[in-house]
Amino acid sequence: MAEEKKEKVKETKEEAKEKTTEDKKTKEEAKIKPKKKPELPANLKKLLMLRNRMNHERPVFLRQEWHRYKRLQRVKWRVPRGMHSKMRRHYGYRPNVVSIGFRGPKQVRGLHPSGFREVLVHNLNELKTIKPEVEACRIARTVGMRKRMEIMKEAEKLGIRVLNPVKVRE
Repeated sequence: MAEEKKEKVKETKEEAKEKTTEDKKTKEEAKIKPKKKPELPANLKKLLMLRNRMNHERPVFLRQEWHRYKRLQRVKWRVPRGMHSKMRRHYGYRPNVVSIGFRGPKQVRGLHPSGFREVLVHNLNELKTIKPEVEACRIARTVGMRKRMEIMKEAEKLGIRVLNPVKVRE
């Protein structure tokens, strides 16, 4: 009898687990909506992939003697200007210097990684000027929560992708 009770308890636990996993799946399926993709020609898609690969291969440009002073580790790039600077003279054992060869492809420069052109939106009127096939909106940080929600609802109606959506608790 004790063994039968244990088996029943195990079965009920397994059933409960299955129910919770099914509930979670249905909730997740209801929440997940596929993100809108831009309508891009094949050559631009290739260039976006190339830019992505170039970004991963691009070195981190650090200031000259960044390792000596802690204050230089978090400062942006500056051109080395010293008369005897080995970095300025591109000696092989020194770090790379920013140059035009590290730039990305011209046709996809300034595009969002998804392929959309970004448009900054402050109000509903600016949202209505967007072309949903090639442009996506980024809501300005100065916009409050109420207006932000209105903009997001309107963008959903118009089929415009919002690059910085608000995560609302339910």
